[in-house]
Order: sequence, then structure tokens, then C-alpha cells
Amino acid sequence: MRMVDIIEKKRDGLTLTQEEIKFWIEGVTNNTIPEYQTSALLMAIVLKGMNVEETTVLTEAMLHSGDIIDLTAIAGKKVDKHSTGGVGDKTTIILSPLVAAAGAKVAKMSGRGLGHTGGTLDKLEAIPGYNISLTSDAFIKQVNDINVAVVGQTGNLVYADKVLYSLRDVTGTVNALPLIASSIMSKKLAGGADCILLDVKYGEGAFMKTVEDARQLAETMIQIGQNLGREVNAMLTNMNQPLGNAIGNALEVREAVETLKNNCPKDLEELCLVAAGYMLFQAQFVDSPEKGYDMALETLRSGKAYEVFLSWIAAQGGDISVFEDLDTFTHATNSKEVVANKEGYLHDLKAMELGLVSMHLGAGRQTKEDTIDYKAGIMLSQEVGNRIKVGDVLATLYSDQEILESHVQDAVACFEINNDTIEKPELIAAIL
Repeated sequence: MRMVDIIEKKRDGLTLTQEEIKFWIEGVTNNTIPEYQTSALLMAIVLKGMNVEETTVLTEAMLHSGDIIDLTAIAGKKVDKHSTGGVGDKTTIILSPLVAAAGAKVAKMSGRGLGHTGGTLDKLEAIPGYNISLTSDAFIKQVNDINVAVVGQTGNLVYADKVLYSLRDVTGTVNALPLIASSIMSKKLAGGADCILLDVKYGEGAFMKTVEDARQLAETMIQIGQNLGREVNAMLTNMNQPLGNAIGNALEVREAVETLKNNCPKDLEELCLVAAGYMLFQAQFVDSPEKGYDMALETLRSGKAYEVFLSWIAAQGGDISVFEDLDTFTHATNSKEVVANKEGYLHDLKAMELGLVSMHLGAGRQTKEDTIDYKAGIMLSQEVGNRIKVGDVLATLYSDQEILESHVQDAVACFEINNDTIEKPELIAAIL
């Protein structure tokens, strides 16, 4: 079998066989296929696509290219969720204890951020002492003991994806549905969970710009999961404005804590409750997502979810005393208010641009070597649909470095205000 024949076959729009796809991924894993040939095939896939069967084979081949986590020593069904990413997305920090407090097992591996915001691990490391690296035995014991653990991915998990993604990033082949779906699902399946809930974002601040594109990606990933024997559901959620009010690592942890204390933006709370309801349904704790929602709501309102959160953070070395004074926990050296220079109705909060402002304040990484300022970020004071007057505070910027006038002006430009009234958009478009 020759790699050039596989490239030409996909270039001509033909379907690759299981043997051909496995030959390619084995060559990627063993470094026997040169990067220029892999790059050529990636571009052919972008241009000609892959059907669901091909994408499933690609996912499975990638899945077996590195470590696969064995969670059979954890009693009961293990549930996981994955978000395709978005500005202000702190749902893992809320959902994990919310579901665990109801009795389900949440054994989760998360990643770092590269770009406009920090990833879940960066947010958790804003908590002094939090340890993202547990041994396999410690990870399993913690989930058995308190139902939840969140750690970093192992170094050799889905090795082929690391190779492919590094090439996709520099060859203009990131945004292709089969490649996105296989990348996400191979990592989720390698993580060992029995059930997976996908939060597929769409809109200005997401990979998928339209709800139709998000639906297609979600349906593909659900089919891959079913083909490979896993239960997968998906939510389609609006990322045309940030989730909640906080953007930035410590600020998002604070908002997660406030949510678990029943004091947070209602859209964020509702999203987490709906997602928790589905995860509890997947874990067979209830016989409908609606009953799962009610169970999650009870753990939230009773304070049990917050207690589990504290146990989880403490178990992984985090200093939970910082949550006794959230103002000190999030205090940055510098802050500056962003005020409106026109009146009208807030039509759009440009999520991606706000994320970039947050990154320039220090909350995200432009390169892997960048150091994150955990206190940097943005607190929003307005939401889409609000009536705005000149001089109203739109947001507050925070950073331990100097906040420049250019940061303020860039932030002002993220708020689109005009005279027409507008209703706040629905956060959850569909559940599949």
C-alpha cells in the first residue's frame, strides 16, 4: 500500500477503506509517513470530505494511537461532557460537582487553552495548590470516594491527534467537519467514560458559525459514538455572546463558585442544570432528562453541590480558604471601567473580540510558552437586549499589567448598540 495512492484516491473524491485509513494513522503514529504527505491528505479531506463510516474508522484508528484510560475500577457508569469551546465557558467547574452531588461518577480529563481564553485546567490552576496531575490509582480512588476528579490529559493520549492537529494548525486544515469530529471524539473515547454529553457551540465566538453547521457536527459525533459503542448526546448552544458575565480564569472560577452558591446569571445556571439533567439521565440515575434536571436543581439549592465542589478542590490540593473572600481571590492590581459612548439597545456582544481583549490583558496565551495572568479578564455589566445610556458601565477590565487605552477602546467596540429593540437570544437551540 502506498500513501500517494491514498492521497490521489481522496483527491478524486472516492471513499477510503478501513485498511487505507488505518495504514495512514499507523504511519503517522510510527513516523513512517512524511508530514508533507499527511498534509496533502488533510487538504484532500478538507476539499472532498469524509462520510460517517470513514470518519468513524479515522476516530477509532486515532483512539488506538496512544494510551486508553481504563476506568473499569470505578463503580457505576462514568459520565463526561465536552464543550467545543467558547468565551466565558466555565461549565465544567459547575457541572462536575452538580452531577457528582447527585451520585454520578465524573472522571474527567481537560485541556489548556491556546488563544483568546484559558482552558479548564488554567481556570482550576487559578486556585492556589490545585494539582492537575494525579496518578491513575489516585484518580480512580478519588472518583470512587467523592464521585469527581478533573485532571490534565496524559502525555500519550491519542498521539496521532497531536501530530495531525499541529499540521492542521499550519496548513489551513483546521476547519473541516470530519477532522474536528474525529479529533474530539478520539480524545473523549480514550478518556474511558461510558456516556458523553457534547456541548456544541455555534455563533460568532465558536468554530461552527451557524446552528446548522453545529447540528451537522453534533450528529456526526453522536453517530461516531454509537458506531463505537458509547452513549452520546449533544446540546447546541449559542456562543454569539459570552457565557455568563465573567471572562478570565480567576473571574470565571469566582462565577462558578457564585453559581454553586445560588447567586449567578440565570442563563449560566439554566445551561448547567439542563446539561446536568441529561448527564444524570445518561448515567441511569433517572428515567428522563427532566427528572435529572430536578435532581440537579435540588443538589444546587440545598448546597450539596457546593460541598462536593469544596471536597473535590481540597482533594486535589487546592486551597479552599480562598473562597471565603472572593474579592481578594480575584483582586487584580489594575482595573478600568468601560463605558458606553452612545445610547440605544445592546444588539451584540462580540464574544470572540471580547476574548481577544481578555487575552491581551493576560488571561490567555498567544503561544504555548506564554504565562497566564490568572487575575486578568473582563466582567460584563450588560447583556444583549438591555437599554443602554451614555455613560453606563458596559464592563470592567482587570489585569496585573498596565491597562492601556487601546484595551478600553477595543472593548468598547465589542458592544454593538443601536436604536432598534431586540430580544435576548435563546441560549440552548436544541438537544440531540
